[in-house]
Amino acid sequence: MLYQRHFDYHGDTPGREEEKERCHWCQIRQFSTYKQFPIAIINNVDKAVLPENFKFIERSVLREGVEAAEDAFRTGCECRNDRDCERLECNCLQDMDIDQDTLPGSKVYVYHSTGEKKECLRGAVLGSRDPIYECHISCACSSNCSNRVVERGRKIPLQIFRTDDGRGWGVRSSVDIRQGQYIDKYVGEIISSEEANWRREDSDIAQRKDVYLFALDKFSDPASMDPRLAGPPFEVDGEFFSGPTRFINHSCDPNLRSFARVGDHADKHIHDLALFAIEDIPAGTELTFDYVDGETTDLVEDSHDPSKKKDMTKCLCGSKNCRGFLW
Repeated sequence: MLYQRHFDYHGDTPGREEEKERCHWCQIRQFSTYKQFPIAIINNVDKAVLPENFKFIERSVLREGVEAAEDAFRTGCECRNDRDCERLECNCLQDMDIDQDTLPGSKVYVYHSTGEKKECLRGAVLGSRDPIYECHISCACSSNCSNRVVERGRKIPLQIFRTDDGRGWGVRSSVDIRQGQYIDKYVGEIISSEEANWRREDSDIAQRKDVYLFALDKFSDPASMDPRLAGPPFEVDGEFFSGPTRFINHSCDPNLRSFARVGDHADKHIHDLALFAIEDIPAGTELTFDYVDGETTDLVEDSHDPSKKKDMTKCLCGSKNCRGFLW
């Protein structure tokens, strides 16, 4: 019934096609997991709506100067049995550390593959900043492989809601979330560092732009033989093109953490930013992550410098551990 009313609102004339393209509800309905795990937009506080110039996308868009690896450089594991992906011979785990608690030579396997914690990150990984290496489309294993959690997509319903304390929009779920459970990726326009800096300068408030820009720098290394990793990292900009995670607020005491997720090793330079729960989260609780992931050394120094403090962005998270400023 809801769909029919929405269809009637747009009508079925060619002149309405552009309107449908701009419609946030229509954009969300195109997501691959929408029917099973819907996304709602709720405002019981004021008359605000999502920005008209914002578009929901499910996958990041590569902009000028950013390219994925050519097919000739793509490789995947040769595991014919999905269970083999949990053992040392899986090529996708070649960059993982040796797991000291399992069979000799076995690599760390990031997910629980059975039981109540199935598809949740293991505790040792959850408490780290280590990257996640997953099997992917070029692999011989099936789409049901337990090492394809992020690839299979979001599996929880999300609500984008208007906060009642002046922080704008936030995100929550209508279901309980388990510790280690995958939430969704932060997607957007993947751009060069030069373009990112230009966008900062072009923004009315540079610090405000940084709320949406995240560097893909997990594998950056000036000594790397790969020029894509040796140079300035690409950045993902979610201000105008992104998914529901774009509306997740910062907290100095978060319940989510962002992990660098790699599918094909040839695409490390454009790795995913995957959000996982770092604690059990009851239904209806706002979802948050630390925008700077605990990197506070410069923040502490700048907060004690009056000449820099005046330009710093104040944090509104309100947690007991609030650092006072975002950056």
